[in-house]
Amino acid sequence: MHEDPPAPVRTAPGPPPASASAPPPGPPPGHSATTIVRGSFCLARCTCGWSGPARRSRDRARTDAAEHLATP
Repeated sequence: MHEDPPAPVRTAPGPPPASASAPPPGPPPGHSATTIVRGSFCLARCTCGWSGPARRSRDRARTDAAEHLATP
């Protein structure tokens, strides 16, 4: 006698795999921030015309630039 193979089990669709998720959003179009050193101060500037405050800490100036790029 011939026996059919078992039917595949159907499950409810789950969340998409991690590789299918969209990449994190990048900076807005036309934005590219850099830091500029002037004497003992460092400041962040962007191609859109934005300029951060002068800081003695280069790390804080980089944080200012990152915060600017993160805002829509």
